[in-house]
Amino acid sequence: MTDTRFDVVGLGNAIVDVFASVEDSFLEQHDIRKNGMTLIDEERADALVDAAPEGPQLSGGSGANTIVGVSSFGGKAGYIGKVAKDTLGDVFRKDMNDSGIPFDTPALEDGPATARCIVFVTPDGARSMNTFLGASVLFSASDVNQQMVKDAAILYLEGYLFDQEDAKAAFVHASEIAQAAGRKVALTLSDGFCVERHRESFLHLIKNHVDLVFANEDEALSLYQTDNFDEAVERMQADAGLAAITRSEKGSVVISPEGAVAVAAEPVDKVVDTTGAGDQYAAGFLFGVSRGLPLETCAKLGHIAAAEVISHYGPRPEVSLAELARKAGIEV
Repeated sequence: MTDTRFDVVGLGNAIVDVFASVEDSFLEQHDIRKNGMTLIDEERADALVDAAPEGPQLSGGSGANTIVGVSSFGGKAGYIGKVAKDTLGDVFRKDMNDSGIPFDTPALEDGPATARCIVFVTPDGARSMNTFLGASVLFSASDVNQQMVKDAAILYLEGYLFDQEDAKAAFVHASEIAQAAGRKVALTLSDGFCVERHRESFLHLIKNHVDLVFANEDEALSLYQTDNFDEAVERMQADAGLAAITRSEKGSVVISPEGAVAVAAEPVDKVVDTTGAGDQYAAGFLFGVSRGLPLETCAKLGHIAAAEVISHYGPRPEVSLAELARKAGIEV
């Protein structure tokens, strides 16, 4: 896509991830829901950090992880999100800037701390996320960098940010700016429980403000309140211009007006941590779309990125995704 400063600009929760490797018994002892995302308050966050084994702390947030992935493919990317004026906020800003990603949203000076997500990883690779949203959700239309949105080929919206009315308004505001500038808008549904909380709002966005939808199988089924995957695909095709539904080891299904195409997953020697798999799939797919690549190639790039990230701890790539794409025979 021409006449753009960025391939993709993301808008989402600015979060620092805290990782801990635990047994299933730890989850049971501390009443932690396995393999999902649970919203918690600051007191609960402090208690879980105190109880957990010490692990790495990495800047995260689903949308931010995707944006870092786009950059790793060699894409031009920017980010819009909210942190507090505190140590974790400084860490998040530095990590994004060190990745070559402009992040200049003004920090929150009064109010809750920078958001954090405590990610408990069990031996089977499942991740159980407990998220204190803190400053990240105190995001409003006034925080949207209009010029950055206008300068991006694709605006990428993170569904997790949808838990506050001001953030919902910011989504629509940013989408309208992008559409008025002739840009594309993409949305990730983020989490099945997120879909349950915001089903009608998501459906409205998909039908009226979004060009590309990302979901995993559970999210797609939840969106349409069905247990029939083919029905969810059919209804998604009717509502969305373009969509990609991930199915773990089954790969993904790409939906367009021409139909639905299944794309195989990339092989992985050992699954270490599934955190960020969907985020990095979106990174590869978005990068491919921004460069006008065939949809099946976009999905393959997504699977390459997802395979890399689940082979180690953490939600962001540890090696160049552009190099992995070239090794797979895809010039980026």
